[in-house]
Amino acid sequence: MTDFAATKAMFHLPEGVLYLDGNSLGPLPKAAAAKVQKMLTEEWGQMLITGWNKAGWMSMPTDLGDRIGRLIGAAPGTVVVGDTLSIKVYQAVASALELNPGRKVVLSDNGNFPSDLYMADGLLRSLGEEYELRVVDPEAVAEHITDEVAVLMLTEVDYRTGRKHDMKALTELAHARGVITVWDLAHSAGAIPVDLAGCNADFAVGCTYKYLNGGPGAPAFIYVAPKWADTARPALSGWLGHEAPFAFDLDYRPGAGIERMRVGTPPVIQMTALAATMDIWDMADMDDVRAQSIALTEQFIQQVEATCPDLQLASPRDPAMRGSQVSFRFADGYAAMQALIARGVIGDFRAPDIMRFGFTPLYIDECDVSRAVEILTDIMQNRLWDRPEFKVRQRVT
Repeated sequence: MTDFAATKAMFHLPEGVLYLDGNSLGPLPKAAAAKVQKMLTEEWGQMLITGWNKAGWMSMPTDLGDRIGRLIGAAPGTVVVGDTLSIKVYQAVASALELNPGRKVVLSDNGNFPSDLYMADGLLRSLGEEYELRVVDPEAVAEHITDEVAVLMLTEVDYRTGRKHDMKALTELAHARGVITVWDLAHSAGAIPVDLAGCNADFAVGCTYKYLNGGPGAPAFIYVAPKWADTARPALSGWLGHEAPFAFDLDYRPGAGIERMRVGTPPVIQMTALAATMDIWDMADMDDVRAQSIALTEQFIQQVEATCPDLQLASPRDPAMRGSQVSFRFADGYAAMQALIARGVIGDFRAPDIMRFGFTPLYIDECDVSRAVEILTDIMQNRLWDRPEFKVRQRVT
């Protein structure tokens, strides 16, 4: 069984802060600073460029990919880390489209993260007017999976409400219609058990700075199913995805398997920080994490609804239908969240009216939940949010 008391002790959690925003940016593992410092001084500092070989920098993207793969049901050698999530979305959708020639529609839903839609739209505009990004309501996705759709691009867990798509059912339906799937796991990896292989997913992407605690700007990852590993063409054909990067050929030849999805030079410093958090994740079982996550979110919903009648639950009530977050609607949600943050309870706000709270059992426990609700109750019942300074919108909400 996962020892959550042990994992909590491995994170730096500022005194007096209840951190319920790991679904946006995970906290700092205590070991990360020393690990990064060692990399800077002993590897970069002493090895200089020889660190690419001596310190194993070049293999970090696939080494970390395999460690993340364990959490998302991906076989070794099918996940690689690097670049940003938007870039990985572009890669996956472009490759999927080429694998399904003759079809011109990418299907998604309006609960998808906007950046995914932006990347798909930009790609399709470049390909020509005959291509279409078709966006429907989340509940209507299944009925819109038709024979004209080339790619189904969905985020498994809605970033605003935590609503969860049924990956297995929708992937089976898509394949029955000849559609290739691209799943965004930004709010799934490290939050809920994922079984990419068992669901027969074609492509998946995700970030590492949320539940995986890789730090601000931590690199993204991409998964390619083994059946496509040596046939998917990477539209972003960077030099490190080449079959022989240091041959410096002028003609591109894709590398073998997942290596072809590498683009640019690995961000070694950031990957070193990510390796520190993966040391913690290596101690965790995702079924244990999910069970504790459900317990914490159920506790939070029950206690908030008992004391804060002005807040309306925006997340699915059935825990099986949501990820590891809880969202409530409130007309003055931004101000209420700022009042919470001023009292040491950190969540975040998503327009137009959603107060969002993330629950990561690796460092959040039952006492944290109860204390957070006590503070939220005081703010709501006494209208402590109704102050001018809490209504000034900052750049990041």
